[in-house]
Amino acid sequence: MFGGLSSRLQQVSDNLRGRGRLTEKNIKEAVRDVRMALLEADVALPVVKGFVARVQQRAIGSEVTKSLSPGQVFIKILKQELVKALGGDSAELELRQQPPGIILLAGLQGAGKTTTAAKLANYLKGKPGKRPLLVSLDTRRPAAMLQLQQLAERINVPFVPFKEGETPLDIARAAIAEARKTMVDVVILDTAGRTRLEADLLDELKELHTEFSPAETLFVVDSMAGQDAVNAAKAFGDALALTGVVLTKTDGDARGGAALSVKTVTGQPIKFVGTGEDITAFEVFHPDRMAQRILGMGDVLSLVEEVEQKVDREKAEKLAGKIRKGQGFDLTDMRDQLSQMMNMGDMKGMLEKMPLPGNINADALAQGIDKTMFKRQIAIINSMTPAERRLPKSINGSRKKRIANGSGLQIQDVNKLIKQHTQMQKTMKKMGNGGMQRMMQGMAGKLGGGPFGA
Repeated sequence: MFGGLSSRLQQVSDNLRGRGRLTEKNIKEAVRDVRMALLEADVALPVVKGFVARVQQRAIGSEVTKSLSPGQVFIKILKQELVKALGGDSAELELRQQPPGIILLAGLQGAGKTTTAAKLANYLKGKPGKRPLLVSLDTRRPAAMLQLQQLAERINVPFVPFKEGETPLDIARAAIAEARKTMVDVVILDTAGRTRLEADLLDELKELHTEFSPAETLFVVDSMAGQDAVNAAKAFGDALALTGVVLTKTDGDARGGAALSVKTVTGQPIKFVGTGEDITAFEVFHPDRMAQRILGMGDVLSLVEEVEQKVDREKAEKLAGKIRKGQGFDLTDMRDQLSQMMNMGDMKGMLEKMPLPGNINADALAQGIDKTMFKRQIAIINSMTPAERRLPKSINGSRKKRIANGSGLQIQDVNKLIKQHTQMQKTMKKMGNGGMQRMMQGMAGKLGGGPFGA
């Protein structure tokens, strides 16, 4: 997401950084480049005009011209205005009322509403004191109702079955009654969608909204739809009292225009973003962190949170303990590390959160990480005996042949894995001898001199 915009704005930053003095002329040139970058990213024209006017007014004022580091101050202004355009502060779900809190999801067909309902339920399930219930109100499309039921079973969240002939209002009433009986905290209503905005769709949504007064009415929009997404958001916002927006398919959106436009157009904050197909590929939207990512500063906080959610802490602590005690890093440990990498999900999304230099592309880096290779390596290790995993040096030619046959691979692949393990073992040994501390100190020194250091 924001690939093209990010590279263009980083180029503007690079041109200005380090200059001892900025004139009105080169500030206007930089602002013109920012304007072109936003238009190319498919940001709505009224949003671009307002954004550029604010940046230019602040940049030409004393805030920049009287600064000792005008280039850095310009970048700071750019970041602050991006944060405003993206929504300002992070907006949390408002579910503090008497349970069950009702969340109504609205949007056009194909925006990813049903998947978002399941992702949201899975997200809430992980929060203390939150027991979600999923409900499908798309009576026109039984396949969509069945899809949500299957997703609910997959994430182990209750789902209210529907009966032939029931209206969306009937289903919702029965679900809320069931929620009260079973002490459910949150009811997520997945409403019907259309391929285009129609009067009967809006009438149905208004009827549901009036009947149940949901705590949250979230508009689900496909970020890849660009200006169409913004227009749909405005139409829904005019018809319904929206409380927030969920942007889906952001992993496939290289421009990011919808994200920068939708808050201004609807007046409502982006609350969540869908970042991939996996049920866990769902994040709280933080405008300040997203602004940092657009400017190439990375989003280390979100990266840390994601790793904490996906890494098996018990296994990680066990391995750290082994390394500290100087115990060997065996092939079982290597298999655990490979499995952790497999569980990380979308590598591109993770790399985008890292503060990479402007000439390094996260997408290209992610393509260089072959997850099928991890699967093959795990298959090789699984074909070994426990003794062979503990003592790789015992694996002779005949054993390699057996392991290769067992994993469906070649002897060369087994040799490659053993060589890789030997290299990792040496690295782990260095870390156990105080190397970890030295490595972290070295990294801290390099980061301190980074392009956005003070």
